[in-house]
Amino acid sequence: MNAPFQSEVVTPILAGACVGISELKKNPAAVIAAAREQQVAILNRNKPVAYMISPEVWDYLCELVSDQKLVEMAREALDSGEEGVPVTMDELLD
Repeated sequence: MNAPFQSEVVTPILAGACVGISELKKNPAAVIAAAREQQVAILNRNKPVAYMISPEVWDYLCELVSDQKLVEMAREALDSGEEGVPVTMDELLD
């Protein structure tokens, strides 16, 4: 029978491209340019130690985190049992 799967042996690389640290040191501009097109995993001894992403992807991720925090705040406010404040759509859009 096969031995059980050991997850520390296989490390997923969550990027479309990867590069070793030594190659990053040799030509950082090329790696940065590649990261503008797709996420790049930085490997050390064939294991990911960092990921490089474009500023646009970073901004998008920051927006997602910010939106999630607002959703959590809204849920907490709804769950608190406090009475809400009535507003019109026009007031929200101003």
